[in-house]
Amino acid sequence: MPRVQLFDKTIALLQKTLDLRLQKQEAIASNIANADTPGYAPVRLEFETKLQQAIHNTDQRPATTHAAHFPIGGGSVDSVQPEIVRVPDKSNIGDRNGVSVDEEMVALSENQILYETTIQMLNKKFGLLKYIAQEGR
Repeated sequence: MPRVQLFDKTIALLQKTLDLRLQKQEAIASNIANADTPGYAPVRLEFETKLQQAIHNTDQRPATTHAAHFPIGGGSVDSVQPEIVRVPDKSNIGDRNGVSVDEEMVALSENQILYETTIQMLNKKFGLLKYIAQEGR
């Protein structure tokens, strides 16, 4: 008998995206909080490329033929982890702090808009499930 799934891959993708956006929000907030810290190198969280690769490679994962085999391929959206990149100061201003508050505020706004968009998409998916569960009423 086939396994019944209540939630589809889209909901799993949206949930993972929310988790990653939250981590990015925390990194940006940390950068802003350390804007006056001498020698601080801002942190960038990069995950969009890995997430796209996981979306496109989900059907091409190798099958394991034994329970003791290691999983390979990593095409699952759940396995996507952000890459943390430190950006050193290139301005040579003196305190070696690489944080540009203006750039961080733009990144914060962009991330917030994308987070809210993901929430709206998730709400639409749950609304559709509710509609189906109520038999179209």
